[in-house]
Amino acid sequence: MSKSRLVTRRQAIASTGALLALTLGACAGSPEAPTEEEIPTVTDPEAEGEAEKSPEEILADRVQEKLDEMTLEQKVAQLFVVRPESLTGVSQVIAAGDATKAALEKMPVGGVVYFADNLQDTDQTREMLSNTMKFGEEISGLPLFLCVDEEGGTVSRVGGNPGFGVDNVGDMCDVGATGDTDHAYEVAKHIGTYLQYLGFNVDFAPDSDIANNPDGTMGLRSFGSTADVVAPMVAAQVRGFEDGGVLCSAKHFPGIGGALGDSHDGRIYSEKTLDEIRAEELVPFEAAMEENVPFIMVGHLSMPTITGDNDPASMSSEIVTDLLRDELGYEGIIITDSMAMGAATDSLPIERLGVEPLKAGVDMVLMPEDLEAAYQGVLDAVASGELTEERIDDSVRRVIRTKLERL
Repeated sequence: MSKSRLVTRRQAIASTGALLALTLGACAGSPEAPTEEEIPTVTDPEAEGEAEKSPEEILADRVQEKLDEMTLEQKVAQLFVVRPESLTGVSQVIAAGDATKAALEKMPVGGVVYFADNLQDTDQTREMLSNTMKFGEEISGLPLFLCVDEEGGTVSRVGGNPGFGVDNVGDMCDVGATGDTDHAYEVAKHIGTYLQYLGFNVDFAPDSDIANNPDGTMGLRSFGSTADVVAPMVAAQVRGFEDGGVLCSAKHFPGIGGALGDSHDGRIYSEKTLDEIRAEELVPFEAAMEENVPFIMVGHLSMPTITGDNDPASMSSEIVTDLLRDELGYEGIIITDSMAMGAATDSLPIERLGVEPLKAGVDMVLMPEDLEAAYQGVLDAVASGELTEERIDDSVRRVIRTKLERL
């Protein structure tokens, strides 16, 4: 029970007792029944002040209260989304028991992401996710982001898996080819509905890249080769995921569909100018933002024409802060693509895989190759003054706010 509610209840009990005493006195033969002026009134200044606040202000207060309770170590842990194996040290996680609880007590991360080898069937998945959420809430007082990559087609961990009895919805290029945004919406709502039933609350979809390079790797995953095709499909799917009961993430900002190479293996590049990507690549992300997309995932695309160096977008303040946060005005959670990919690990030592994205303006770091090293690297950066605790707080506020408001 909150302090304000406790005060109100105590005052109400005291007031009731006083009123009862006055009434009994009158019934026992006192000269007069109590007048209106004699009846005590109850006022709760704290409740009155809260009643004057808007819902937005009340939420902001709750977020700040939670932030103020947290140690620096707890704050930094909230900025990581990791595989269960990285968290527990178990080679293949298919259940959540003592090892998961102990791992979360040691490092109360913000979220856990699951892959096909973690997911056997409906009952096993529901129990594993339910237990993981229970432990997370008990330990940190916050829900966990329980995440999965479920785009459909070639990126599907549940659909098409015999243990779940759910068909794979197919490649998004085929959805885009229909030109039917209602169909795109229904596909996303269907995915969201079965994920929510299993216990997931975040899906790293829809793919918002424009597949305008015929030799690229995104042809099947993208809705199409122009912004006119992709943007309305992305907007429809953001609505569909929300109505299906899960949060979603537009990816991979600022758009990797035209790049050569695969960021899983090594660095990928684009020589496009800022004006060129404003006209095409950024348009689907703006469409997602108009639908209040809760996450945007930043890819590992190097854009030297824009940034002046070969740093991947996930580590570039010019891309993350100047473009996405400031120019486009995005206020939700910015998360990296996997920091175990070759494009990331080729760029940085493992202890910097958390620091550099946070310095660039990212809020959450996804799947660093070595969780302990990345986590300690952030703590060391704060201790040295390279990162300030105020900078950490900015991102933790977004994480807490999203959890309190939308989970």
